[in-house]
Amino acid sequence: MARHARRAEGRRRRITGFAAAGALTALLGGAALTGAAFADDGHWNHTDGTPCSKHARACVDLAHNQAWLIHDGEVTRGPVGISHGGQGKETPTGDFEVQWKDKDHRSAEFNDAPMPYSVFFADGGIAFHEGNPQNPSAGCVHLGHDDAVAWYADLEVGDEVEIH
Repeated sequence: MARHARRAEGRRRRITGFAAAGALTALLGGAALTGAAFADDGHWNHTDGTPCSKHARACVDLAHNQAWLIHDGEVTRGPVGISHGGQGKETPTGDFEVQWKDKDHRSAEFNDAPMPYSVFFADGGIAFHEGNPQNPSAGCVHLGHDDAVAWYADLEVGDEVEIH
């Protein structure tokens, strides 16, 4: 008898689970089963036209040498042309945060080289900064003058940076 009671209890749980799934499906209008909750590209959390999430404030696509500024999931600047680290000095990929900024930074590692409008986001002195977007860097993301000024003005310490 106890064994039958356990089986009946198990069935009730399963029915309850299916009923809950059905209620959720009805509430979402079928989206849970059809995938309609996702954007056309299958990335419901991505900012349109970028490889980055809606949470990112700065986005970089290394494969296409492009970058964007994003506010509340909307592109506010970009895509803009960039250059990044060359072989053996690759720009790190992943999710980062702006650590600090320095408008008139000079590189201690590279003979006091100017790095105007630096926005540092990764360990090792990796930053967005003004540089020739046609030349590879030592790991930083080079932006043209106007774009470097915009990145410097727009980004704040703690803002999310995504490098893909």
